[in-house]
Amino acid sequence: MKQHAGWALPDLKAAQIRTKQESPVYREQFILNEELRALGKGKYYFLRTYGCQANERDGESIAGILEMMGFTQTKNAEDADLILLNTCAVRKNAEDKALGELGSLKRLCKEKPNLIFGMCGCMAQEEEIVRTVVEKYPHVDLIFGTHNIHSLPKLLYQVMMSHERSIEVFSKEGEIVENLPVKRFGVYKAWVNIMYGCDKFCTYCIVPYTRGKERSRTMTDVLSEVQTLKKQGYKEVTLLGQNVNSYGKDLHLEGGFARLLEECAKTGIPRIRFMTSHPWDFSNEMIEVIARYDNIMPFIHLPVQSGDNDILKIMGRRYTIEQYKALFDALRNKIPHCAFSTDIIVGFPNESEEQFQHTLDLVEYCHFDNAYTFIYSPREGTPAARMSDNVAMAVKQDRLQRLNEVVNRHANERNAAYLHRIVKVLVDGPSKKNPNIYSGYTETNKLVNFANEGAKSGDIISVRITACKTWSLDGEVVKEK
Repeated sequence: MKQHAGWALPDLKAAQIRTKQESPVYREQFILNEELRALGKGKYYFLRTYGCQANERDGESIAGILEMMGFTQTKNAEDADLILLNTCAVRKNAEDKALGELGSLKRLCKEKPNLIFGMCGCMAQEEEIVRTVVEKYPHVDLIFGTHNIHSLPKLLYQVMMSHERSIEVFSKEGEIVENLPVKRFGVYKAWVNIMYGCDKFCTYCIVPYTRGKERSRTMTDVLSEVQTLKKQGYKEVTLLGQNVNSYGKDLHLEGGFARLLEECAKTGIPRIRFMTSHPWDFSNEMIEVIARYDNIMPFIHLPVQSGDNDILKIMGRRYTIEQYKALFDALRNKIPHCAFSTDIIVGFPNESEEQFQHTLDLVEYCHFDNAYTFIYSPREGTPAARMSDNVAMAVKQDRLQRLNEVVNRHANERNAAYLHRIVKVLVDGPSKKNPNIYSGYTETNKLVNFANEGAKSGDIISVRITACKTWSLDGEVVKEK
């Protein structure tokens, strides 16, 4: 790949470096002069975000920046003057989708010569992906990564004024930028970053390389954001981090995430969720806090990845199945009505049929409400990618199917227990197919569909469950006396 003198390209080796240096916090890093504020006047942007909630939250900051620059959002790529794909690198199929869209939207560049095409997010942090885009997608004008969203105005200005490609991707531990604007995509639910990055380095995972080291926002900044959202009428916040349980370690904060969770609960916002929790860091204090406060929702996403100790060791997960079960049992005993979801990978290098059976055994033990199941996907630059991917695809697909059958059976059983129960539902709004049918989520994160009888989006209402399906519930509104 021929490198332009002004480009900053990703470097996975540099991205894995971890030092004990304190992560800098910038409160005036994002600045817009009058020229940049007018750059998007009369222009439209199209933003597509792939992947996890962290990417969604990044998308809200990107949208906030673009609208401060005068751009107007459009849902139709054909109408856009700027197309930006905010990408995910966790699995190959996510990359394939993004690359496919990069290719399919190329036709618009011929119709609109001044169209600017950009790619950002986790894929932009990968050496091989950037090399591919540079060589095979010449219509992509702008590439930037997860560490410099605040530089978007400057980068856009360079592309628009010079009509040359701009690439700026930093592979570093990262910092915290506190003054980014935000355009919330939700009206009553909001994502709140409490930390960034990951230091776990599970052998299959690219996230520590794309997101940098674990770095926590101050508790004051997090609480201020939650309190502001409450004043603005938000009913639910989800506290986000690659591993929220590690929150505060870098700040030497006594009590860590348990303390932050409790202080967020004390704000009085009606609903608090959090994700994702690594089993290795889940403390007894956290369990006590979740059980103590009604506005901390009894739903926990607790990724296990495999039910076999030897596979977990090769994955670098740092816990045993016995420890996972002990944590699961402690949560279930202290919070009996809690719902659980998990992540599971099948077909990891060297996984035997017996080891896969151990995963099925774990699912039978835990009776998860939901599980996100995946065939192992090698990520270039990770230790697992250097292992021999020696499980045949046909075997992987068979294991995934068998796993999903067990997961679906337990999900159906867990939902069936809700029949005739009255649950509290935060109303999202009407169905796209039927405006008379509304939907929302219970405290345990169950999707409920119901015939609307005066409820509005953002209301928390009582619904009696009348029918149970594997992945959703049907109900009727209970009239308040």
